Amino acid sequence: MPADAPKPTPRKELSAPQKALHKLGLVRSIDLALHLPLRYEDETRIVRLADAREGQTVQVEGMVTHSEITLRPRRQLLVTLDDGSDTCTLRFFSFYPSHQKALAVGARVRVRGEIRGGFMGRTIMHPAFHAAGGELPNALTPVYPTSAQLPQVYLRKVVASGLARADLSETLPPELLGSLQAVVRAPWTLRDALRYLHQPGPDVSLDALEDRSHPAWQRLKAEELLAQQLSQLTAKRERDALRAPALRTAPGGLHEQLLGVLPFALTAAQRRVGEDIARDLARPVPMHRLLQGDVGSGKTVVAALAAAIAIDSGWQCALMAPTEILAEQHFAKLIGWLEPLLTPLGKRVAWLTGSQKKKQRTEMLALIASGEAALVVGTHAVIQDQVVFKNLALAIIDEQHRFGVAQRLALRSKMSPAAEGELSPERRGAGFARPPALPLEGRSGDAQRASDGGAPHAEPHMLMMTATPIPRTLAMSYYADLDVSTIDELPPGRTPIVTKVVSDQRRHEVIERIRAQVAQGRQVYWVCPLIEESEALDLSNATATHAELSEALNRGSVAPAPLPLLAEEVEAPAEPPGAAGVLVGLLHSRMPVAEKKAVMALFSAGHMGVLVSTTVIEVGVDVPNASLMVIEHAERFGLSQLHQLRGRVGRGAAASACVLLYTPPDGGRLGETARERLKAMAETNDGFEIARRDLDIRGPGEFLGARQSGAAMLRFADLATDGHLLDWARQAAVHMLAQHPQAAEKHIARWLGTKAEYLKA
Repeated sequence: MPADAPKPTPRKELSAPQKALHKLGLVRSIDLALHLPLRYEDETRIVRLADAREGQTVQVEGMVTHSEITLRPRRQLLVTLDDGSDTCTLRFFSFYPSHQKALAVGARVRVRGEIRGGFMGRTIMHPAFHAAGGELPNALTPVYPTSAQLPQVYLRKVVASGLARADLSETLPPELLGSLQAVVRAPWTLRDALRYLHQPGPDVSLDALEDRSHPAWQRLKAEELLAQQLSQLTAKRERDALRAPALRTAPGGLHEQLLGVLPFALTAAQRRVGEDIARDLARPVPMHRLLQGDVGSGKTVVAALAAAIAIDSGWQCALMAPTEILAEQHFAKLIGWLEPLLTPLGKRVAWLTGSQKKKQRTEMLALIASGEAALVVGTHAVIQDQVVFKNLALAIIDEQHRFGVAQRLALRSKMSPAAEGELSPERRGAGFARPPALPLEGRSGDAQRASDGGAPHAEPHMLMMTATPIPRTLAMSYYADLDVSTIDELPPGRTPIVTKVVSDQRRHEVIERIRAQVAQGRQVYWVCPLIEESEALDLSNATATHAELSEALNRGSVAPAPLPLLAEEVEAPAEPPGAAGVLVGLLHSRMPVAEKKAVMALFSAGHMGVLVSTTVIEVGVDVPNASLMVIEHAERFGLSQLHQLRGRVGRGAAASACVLLYTPPDGGRLGETARERLKAMAETNDGFEIARRDLDIRGPGEFLGARQSGAAMLRFADLATDGHLLDWARQAAVHMLAQHPQAAEKHIARWLGTKAEYLKA
């Protein structure tokens, strides 16, 4: 650098409060303006102590007549306040010398807190206080969501400053403003609504503010829902401007051959969603479809048929599952169905997981890179940098809610530059066509580049599968950018599952039921909860349960044969599980992968009568002979997880049952949420009804899990009560994108900033 060159200005270090603001996502002025109060405090009036009721939060002003520190029953500061109408005691267990100085005898102070009664007279615990005097505020005092480094006083100042600076000009065109005012029934502008909610007058109904039914809240919720709908429509349009291989079914091809060799007939629902997927794959734009179906509805075979279409068109397919057990279940099924059809074509199914030995992994990576591996099944290992596909055209993600946004985006980026070259105009004679042109508004950079003569970016088709059905309100809001297909019937021959909620005090009865099931040649799961905070505690619980069941079920019996150590050593049983002693297996997260496989193979082959597990077996494990599922500490599990676990039984012809063992707390009564979950499980087997109740209990934030990690959550709108606003927003978004694209872009930027990027996942 030349000597006279100006030195770069060093970046100013952020203060602790500024860092805390950034951590809360409060970066722009509009972020601060949209950071709304949790609740309000009324400091607009002073109440006489004589008029204050017990339990009422009031502001009083008076003279300190007594102040002392006592040490019994614990160290505390006691201050007596007299306002001329009555006296009360201010009690502080946590205090500083500055408190003592400000509350010295003779000081006149203004105090706010909840009045409590008692044999010692009226008391206010840890009140807020400051020196008396000064004008009373003319609006309620907002209390904002905050963190330890952000005092309310500081936050109120920066929010007020942000509100004054923010651009709150109207983004809604006049015709949408008119339709919104018909829905909200009050002509509030965004500016008026925000100013009112930050500083409401003292005569407002606090109930209307806190339950968010006030017209000012309604305006904000409508704007938020509109931003969400606009961002999802934009994401969908941008995807429609991208290219993907057009994968068409050929008469007599792999798709038809697979249908011919399946040992069962597809249900009407499987055929319907299969046709949806085939139509999407035949288009030269990327499919982005969510396939939802209840536990055991047959999603894997639909995925296999989609893979057959891709492979038959000369492209590769990848299937990614969240756990090795689930990936292995898929691999076994797909090998059985597809390998005999692929071998004559010189193709095969590859297996890729993190636990593979280096030699096997290197071999699989070479098969994938060469294209010989037409279908790749695996876990997160599929998206690692070393994995290079020759020409990936279809990505299938099972249990998609278990993957984060970044992981799903990584799989979508696996189409190699060479494969993109196969989509060039000169190759389009092979069934590839440029997608129809979009209007200029709402285009991504890729789409815009295409209009300028450059090639748009290519992406694989994506099929996401979930056994957690999405309630209709979520499908219309959080999943509005996806096409959703539903398998709404189970294959014939599935038996209904009886669910019983049983206290742990009747544990011995449950063990007797297990003994009876195993004696009939049936198999049993016993699931212990995973305690994330303590793997050791989690393991000791499972080990103790395993020892208890082994001892109880083998009392007076011949000891079972020793466990084979490798899955390859497992043979079909010569006699049913209960014939000579009961083999009780244990599966937990700390076991080596080889041991886990051996235990699962024993259970699947029928050697093992009971499997005690702490690891995630709620998806993918398919043992038709298992007829009883016992879930210990069922009150600790989420509703969708309980339903998934229950789905591990009822897969054969035998009558099946699920026992939810709960342990009441010391108080003797389960919490309201736990009771609601167990009640829902006992009342219905319908996955869609379970999902609806789960949404009611938890709300959309928790329900959606990883779909929304980093994405734009609804902060203000509530899908349970704001359906009328959602209906308005859906219609308004289509009109606004078509007629007012610049205003739509400004509206998305105001509400979502960069978060809209996550909708691409």
